[in-house]
Amino acid sequence: MKPSNNIWSRRQQCPCGDWKCFIKYDGDDQISVRSQATKTDTVPSSSSEAVFTPYVGQIFKTDDDAFEYYSNFARRNGFSIRKARSTESQHLGIYRRDFVCYRSGFNQPRKKANVEHHRERKSVRCGCDAKLYLTKEIVDGVAQWYVSQFSNVHNHELLEDDQVRLLPAYRKIQEADQERILLLSKAGFPVNRIVKVLELEKGVQPGQLPFIEKDVRNFVRTCKKAVQENDALLSEKRENDMHELVETCKAMIDKDPNFIFDYTGDENGKVENIAWSYGESIRTYSVFGDVVTLDTTYRSVTYGLLLGVWFGIDNNGNAIIFGFVLLQDESSCSFAWALQTFVRFMRGRHPQTIITDIDPTLADAISKELSETKHVICTWHILSKISNWFSVPLGLQYADFRLEFNILCHLESIENFEHQWDLFVARFGLVSDKHIALLCSLRASWPLCYIKSYFVARSLTAEFSQSLDSTLKRILGSQTCLQGFFDQVGIAATSSMSAREGMHYMCVKTCMPIEEHARSILTPYAFNVFQNETVLSVQYAATELTNGSYLVQHYKKMDEERLVIWEPADEQIQCCCKEFEHSGILCRHSIRVLTMKNYFQLPMKYFLPRWRWESLLAPFDEQNPQSSSDECAQAFHSLAASLLTESLISKERFNYVHKELSGVLERVKNMEAVHEFGVNVAANNVNES
Repeated sequence: MKPSNNIWSRRQQCPCGDWKCFIKYDGDDQISVRSQATKTDTVPSSSSEAVFTPYVGQIFKTDDDAFEYYSNFARRNGFSIRKARSTESQHLGIYRRDFVCYRSGFNQPRKKANVEHHRERKSVRCGCDAKLYLTKEIVDGVAQWYVSQFSNVHNHELLEDDQVRLLPAYRKIQEADQERILLLSKAGFPVNRIVKVLELEKGVQPGQLPFIEKDVRNFVRTCKKAVQENDALLSEKRENDMHELVETCKAMIDKDPNFIFDYTGDENGKVENIAWSYGESIRTYSVFGDVVTLDTTYRSVTYGLLLGVWFGIDNNGNAIIFGFVLLQDESSCSFAWALQTFVRFMRGRHPQTIITDIDPTLADAISKELSETKHVICTWHILSKISNWFSVPLGLQYADFRLEFNILCHLESIENFEHQWDLFVARFGLVSDKHIALLCSLRASWPLCYIKSYFVARSLTAEFSQSLDSTLKRILGSQTCLQGFFDQVGIAATSSMSAREGMHYMCVKTCMPIEEHARSILTPYAFNVFQNETVLSVQYAATELTNGSYLVQHYKKMDEERLVIWEPADEQIQCCCKEFEHSGILCRHSIRVLTMKNYFQLPMKYFLPRWRWESLLAPFDEQNPQSSSDECAQAFHSLAASLLTESLISKERFNYVHKELSGVLERVKNMEAVHEFGVNVAANNVNES
C-alpha cells in the first residue's frame, strides 16, 4: 500500500558502529506495551498464573476469554487446541463455540493433483475426543458463556514442555522480531544466519527461540513480494517528493529574496541531499552564530533521509533555527557536504563551537571541514544512551556506574580525569567494551575538563537540550509529505526568531553596585544567571597570594578552592573554573575578587554583546526599557513597603488598605494603555515629588 505520509523517528543505529547494536528511546515501545496491556485486561488468567482444569458450568465473560484460558491449560498439559464449529441464531447471534484438541477428527482425503509424483503428507489428526464446548446465555441482560461440555481424554501421547512449544499454535513471531527479520533479510542474510543472530541477541541457546527456522523462512517468503512492491513505491514517492521540495524552495525565493538553498543529485538526476536557510536566519547568525548546535537525532522512516537542524541560542536563552538539511545517508561525504553548504549559506563565517550528538563519522567530517571550530559532544545525548549500553550487562551495578560516570563528566582536571577513568573502567570490568572504547576515543569533546575553555553560551544546559528536543518533537509530530514538512519548519524557524522573553522588572537581591550595573546592561535571562553568581559570591572567602593572585574558597566546602588571577594593568581577571570562557558570564569567584578590589561596575569587556540588551535582534522600542522605568519601579517598591508596614498595625488598617488597593487595581486595568513617553513623564513626576 502506497504510504501517504512521511514518518519521522529517532535514529536507532548505535554510534558504536556495530550493526547489531540499536538504541531504544523513551516512548519507542509505548504502542506495543499499550496493546499488551489491553490484551492482558481481557484475559482472566495470564500464562504466568495457575490455570486450573476447566469444568462444566465454568463461566467466562467472552468466548475469547475461554479460548485463552483453555489454550493456556492445553500448553501446560502438552497439547494445543483449535476452534471447530460455531452455531448461530437470529436472536442470539453466535451462541455456541466448540474448541477441540489439535489432533481431533480425521483429514478428509483430497483430490490428487494431476502430477506424476504426488507427495503424501502425513496428518497429525487421530480422532482425539478432548474438547471444550461453550454455550452463551443472557443473565439480567448481560451475555455470558459457560462450559456445557468438557473432556480431557486424549488417545495420543501428550508432549513434554520442550516439545509442546514447537507446536504451530505456539510458534509466534512477535512484531519486534518481524521487523528485525525483515531488516536482516533485506541486508542479504540467509534464514539460518538470521536465526543465529536472533539467538545471540536474545541470549538463548540454539533452538530455544519461540519459533523455528521454517517459520522464519515462511514469513520472509510471504513478505518478500510485498516488501519489493513497497520499496518500489517508496523509491518513486521519495523521488517525486524531493523534486517537489526543490520546486518549493525555488518558489520560496519570490517570498524571501534572501532565502537560500542547495542540493545534490546523482547521475540519473535524482535529488540526494538538500539544505536550505532563511534570510532572517542568516541575519540572526551574524549576531548569535558563535555557537551552533547541529541536531541529527531524527530520520525519516518512510524515505530513510537523515534530518539535520542547525540551532543557536539568542540573548534571552531561546533556541533559534539557522537552517535545515536532509541527507540520503550518514556517510562522511554527506556530512562534509552539509557542513560546507551551511558555511556557504552563512557567508563563510565559521562558528567558534559546534555541538553535536555522539557520532564518529560526523566528528571526522567536522575535524576536516571546520578545523578551527571547537567540537563539543552534548553530554545530555550521551546520558540518554548509557542506559541502553550498560544497564543490562552491569545489572545491579548500573546505579553506581551512572553516579560515578556523572562525577567523571564534571571533573575539572584532565590529569585527574584520565586517572579516574582508568580506575572506573577497570572497576566495572569494561576494558574491552565497545561503547567505552567509543567514549574514550571521543573524550576530547565531552568531559568538562577538556571543553571548559570552549565557549558554548549555555547551550549545554539540560534546560536548553530539552527545549531543542521538544521543538523537534513538535515540528515532526505530524506525519506529512516533504512539502508539508517544509511549511512546518518554516513556521517553526520564523517563530523561533520572533520569540522574545517577556520584559519584566528585575529586582536586585544583594544591593551590590555590581549587580545594579549588570541589570542595566544584561537581558533578563543573562542577568538571572549573573545574579545567581553574585548572590553565591558572598559565600566565598578570598585570600591574596604573594604573586597577586587570589585563592577563593567556599566557607563550608573547603575542597572547592579556585585560583583567580588578577592583572590590574588591563583589568584582566581569570579564574581556573573557566566559567566566563565557557558561558560568557562572569563566575562567582571572579565577582568575589572584584568586590574586594572595590569595583562598583564591571569592565564592559565582561558583558559580552551577545548577552546585552542592545542585541541587533531586539527591535528599537524594546532596547533596554529598564533605564526608563527604574526610578518608577523603585518608587513603587518604597511606597508599597511603607504601606505594608502601616497596614499591619491593626486589622482595621489592613482591611481598609486591601479594599482600597483592590479598587485602584481594577480602575488601572480599565485605563487606556500608556505610551512609552508616559513612562518618562511618570519618572519625571517621581523625581519632582
